[in-house]
Amino acid sequence: MKAQEVMGNVDEKGQLSLDEPLAVEKQSRVRVIVLFVEEGIDEDDESKEVVLESLRKSLEEAKAGNTRSISQLWDGIDAE
Repeated sequence: MKAQEVMGNVDEKGQLSLDEPLAVEKQSRVRVIVLFVEEGIDEDDESKEVVLESLRKSLEEAKAGNTRSISQLWDGIDAE
């Protein structure tokens, strides 16, 4: 599995729009992990190495089967 880092925006409908096209040779299915930039925090505060290491760890956990279902992730979240 290969990784690319790109920036983008999420619109009011929740649709993701990338700032630039992905560098790919052919159409393919992708896995998307979205990291939200928090207000008041500089995007460059976290080095790319830290972010990539976090993504590597997450990918290894997913490959090892250490995942949770969406319903488990929503448990305890109160929507108002």
